[in-house]
Order: sequence, then structure tokens, then C-alpha cells
Amino acid sequence: MSVSAPPVSPLPARDRALWSSLPVPAVLVGPDGRILDINAAAEGFLNASSKAVCGAPVWDMIAVDAPLEEAFSRARDSQTTLFVNDVDVGSGQRAPLKSQLQIAPLVGAEGVMIVMISPRELAGRMTQNQSVKSAAKSAIGMAEMLAHEIKNPLAGITGAAQLLSMNLTSQDIELTDLIVAESRRIVKLLEQVEQFGNLTQPERGAVNLHDVLDRARRSALLGFGAQMKIIEDYDPSLPLAWGDKDQLLQVVLNLVKNASEAAGEGGGTIRLHSFYEHSYRLRRADGQGVPLPLQIEVIDDGPGLPEHIAGDVFEPFVSGRENGTGLGLALVSKIVSEHGGWIAVTSTPGHTAFRISLPRADAQAKNTSPQRPAPQRPDTPPEKES
Repeated sequence: MSVSAPPVSPLPARDRALWSSLPVPAVLVGPDGRILDINAAAEGFLNASSKAVCGAPVWDMIAVDAPLEEAFSRARDSQTTLFVNDVDVGSGQRAPLKSQLQIAPLVGAEGVMIVMISPRELAGRMTQNQSVKSAAKSAIGMAEMLAHEIKNPLAGITGAAQLLSMNLTSQDIELTDLIVAESRRIVKLLEQVEQFGNLTQPERGAVNLHDVLDRARRSALLGFGAQMKIIEDYDPSLPLAWGDKDQLLQVVLNLVKNASEAAGEGGGTIRLHSFYEHSYRLRRADGQGVPLPLQIEVIDDGPGLPEHIAGDVFEPFVSGRENGTGLGLALVSKIVSEHGGWIAVTSTPGHTAFRISLPRADAQAKNTSPQRPAPQRPDTPPEKES
């Protein structure tokens, strides 16, 4: 039985370094419509190695939510460029992302086309660092004002309502109970705003992430997640993380609570998944690559994120619930970024996955001081090394 030889990339050896360094996913497609080569960014986007995809029909490996084959063939035959904006692009290994496609002939290689994929979601998230910093400053100012102008009078209103209730009929007590309940709800909201504006740096140390996940699981099953089935899917060899155990517990609790509330009284399933991905790195603005190999996923089978907020769920005051404050996921994002990590979400009806990427303790303890300020958000999304 003969085995076909793998396709040979038409790129000259002198251009290989430039090809590998391109920060956006890029694919070379031969005259027969099969993949000749992909760069490192495309390996990360497709979640597949170059060896696995080279030789395969390009539209079998890249799923585009648009009738693109005919337009692609015309561009190849006429040796012209093709631009496609705002289409969903994915693969069999990952959920689709809203992206822009740039397609052009490769000079010096007849019939060969280069396809560049620019995920709009990632491009937008690259500016989120400054956005969260500004939001945090605004929240701090708001918290200081609200704490002085509202919380103290609310304490007096609550106390007065409780005193009045001592001499009222049962019918009137319902009104004072309403005053007390609403006052406490407002105080709780103010405390969330204060927490979001808190500039205290995490007290980092070596953390067993499975202990954090297990504590969150047990707390959920005894309270807000009693109606849920929570599955543990852990990598037993996962190394220790570098972080603040209590803050990371708060992150997981917030995510599990959101999943439980989205499921409603009927319940559902939450999967707590941990795994190690050695090639996952965060590239900062200074060009330095920081390894983030420790992965946690909180996955639920609920209805998914509302489409109109899916791209902004980590922004303050964005909520899909009628009475939500919109601070829970903003706080989660803030804590993860202060740990030098990254958080992302993919959501479709029946499958929502929040993924947290964190550094190893043995890699960070040597270089990170507890007093050293951590960034509010990473400058660029994580990437995979080839």
C-alpha cells in the first residue's frame, strides 16, 4: 500500500521565520484546494498541528458560515484578492469566532493562495486591558461616593424600619420588612461595587487548583447549586498554580453560581475540567511570552449567553439577568488578570465554557514578588507555540 507524500510548502527557506512569526492565523492553499502549510497562529486557531491538516481540503478544515468556495475559486483563477468581513470561522476542534478573511495570491507560486484569518473577538479583547483599568477607576470613585452618601443613611433607614415593626400589625409589618429587604439589597450592591474597585493585590502562593474546585463544588451543592449535577473531570498530574487561593475560589464560585442561575429550578449539569497545555503562552506588549499552562474550565449545558451581550460579558454592569448587577464576571476578569492569567468564554445553546489560564507556581515564584503590581488585563490573547 503506497502512502502519499505530504505536500511541500512553496515558501522559500528565507521566508519561514517571517511566516512563523505572523501573529494572525495564515493558511497556504494549493491549486487543488488542499492545504500546503499553516503557521503557528493557525495551529492554535484550528487546534491542530500542521502535520495533521496539510494535504486536507481547506474547506474541510476551516468552516466558514458563508458560500465562499465559488468566490475563492474566482479569486484564484483571476489572481485577485478577496476580503470577507464579519463571518463565523471555526473548525471541528473549536467553536466559531466572528472574523475577517483576507485572501490573496502568493507571488511567485502559481495557483497558490494565502488565507489570513483575523478573529474580531480577539482583536477587540486586545484593547480590554485599558478598558478594565478605566472601569476600575470609575468604580472606585463611585464606591467612595456611594459609601458615604448612601450606605450610612441606609443603615438608619433599616434600623428605623425595624423599630417601627415592633408596634405594628402583621399587615403593616410586611411594609417594614420590604423596606429592610430592599435596603439590604442596595447595601449588597454597594459592597460589590466596592469589591470591584478594591486595589489590594492578591496574596500569592502555591495553590492546588483541585482543592479550589472541590471547595467550590461542595459549597454550590449545599447552597445555590443544590439542583445541579456537578461532574469532576480533573488532570491528577496538574502542577500547583501561582495565585491567591481565596480569590481563585471566589472566581470559580462566581462562575458556578452563574451556571446554576442560568439553569433555573429544573437544574442541569456543570463540568469542572482541569488540564495542562504546555504550548499556551501569553504574549505581552513588550514581546515577552509568559507561559500559562494550567487550564480550568467551567462548562454548563444551560441556554447560553444572550447574543447581544456575548462579546461584552467581562465588562462592568453588563448582565443577561433582569435583576443582575453586571459586576460578577467583571470581578472574575479583574481577579484573573491580577494573577497574570487569562479568561475567555465560548457559548452556544447547550454548551457554555469559561476557560481560565494560569501560571505554574514553580515558574512564577522565582520571578514574581507579592508587591509587584500585576496587570489589569493581558495585552494580547494567549497563543500556542508550534
